[in-house]
Amino acid sequence: MKLWKYTFTFLLLVLTAMVIAFVQEPDSNLHIIVCNVGQGDAILTTYGATQILTDGGPGKSVLECLGRHMPFWDREIELVISTHPDADHSTGLVSVLQNYKVGKILINPIDPGTEVYRALVSEVGGRGIPVINPTAGMRLGLGLISLDILSPSEGLLNRLTLKEEGSQLAKYDISKETNLYSVVYLLSLNNRPNGGLGFQAIFPGDIPPEVSDGLAAGWSMGSVEYIKIPHHGSVNGLTENLLKVLMPKIAVISVGKNPWGLPKTEILDMLAKYNVKVLRTDLEGDIIISTDGDKYWLGK
Repeated sequence: MKLWKYTFTFLLLVLTAMVIAFVQEPDSNLHIIVCNVGQGDAILTTYGATQILTDGGPGKSVLECLGRHMPFWDREIELVISTHPDADHSTGLVSVLQNYKVGKILINPIDPGTEVYRALVSEVGGRGIPVINPTAGMRLGLGLISLDILSPSEGLLNRLTLKEEGSQLAKYDISKETNLYSVVYLLSLNNRPNGGLGFQAIFPGDIPPEVSDGLAAGWSMGSVEYIKIPHHGSVNGLTENLLKVLMPKIAVISVGKNPWGLPKTEILDMLAKYNVKVLRTDLEGDIIISTDGDKYWLGK
């Protein structure tokens, strides 16, 4: 009798695991998941078995988001992007590196001297993770996904104080204006059989208005479907000049409870003026936008 019960329990567990695996099997669409990590940023992009994580939020809750949106058997993230070293973007990346195998990390070598950044540098170096230092004009490819780096420029980085020549993690000292050096990239899904622009999304970190206007002045990459609003909806981020050239359909604001009144009414009104649909993590939780390269929709 006991043997029968053990056998039945074992078969039930196997069946449950098979059902979960089937449900979590990657599909053929691209998914952008803005994790609800409170006042911070953590964005998971998935396409098939490929994952890109942009920032990690202010704590360990990013791990819960990854657990919800990655198959339980997949413990590898192909690319991690650290847009800038502020704690509300980079703290959770330490836990990510401790719990997942990371193929590469894309990060600017700017060292603010904070405890969080030292911990991140220690994890990257200790695990031998290959480092990519991005500059404007660089293009990366992950299968049918293209990432075009739009900022910072090499000239902007050279304005910083040199700390360690050749270092990929701590080349420059920086004590303020870290937002100015945010990594900005355009993601494109190039899966249309006859070519042409597919789905495009822009991720601008926490860029200030001067970078926003600079991007607008030199923009030549067409409209985008999706924008992650910089700086959690602060007026010190997105400008109307950039919004007019991007003409996004969807804007996602990653924001939590905060003392600054973010997102600001001025930003929400500006987005409404251009008929941009706004989604907020403080109201929606995790926000998933999916696309087949042609159509896009909310949710998986």
